[in-house]
Amino acid sequence: MEHNQVEIILYGAEQLCPSCVNLPSSKETFEWLEAAIARKFPEQPFKMTYVDIHFPPAEPEKQSFAQKVIEEDMFYPVVVIKDKVVGEGNPRLKTIFSELEKYGYKAV
Repeated sequence: MEHNQVEIILYGAEQLCPSCVNLPSSKETFEWLEAAIARKFPEQPFKMTYVDIHFPPAEPEKQSFAQKVIEEDMFYPVVVIKDKVVGEGNPRLKTIFSELEKYGYKAV
């Protein structure tokens, strides 16, 4: 089954969220997640995007979601695939992998 390249967006911040002490930083989580997805789904393209919730890019959807993370006190990093939140605070690989499989990714 052919699939389009899915964009996985990780919303985070330099500073850890108050409830996320002892967890890796958003940037560390981003790098760990990118490596884990690449290992699980080799040679299947995906796009990882990091969005700093305090300095989001000039894209309206990303700006409004970054604002939502702040206003709703979500535990970040927040992982989003196709507008669906698939991880908050300490994202679970299993949840993220199963969401990617819905878009045609095949675990190796």
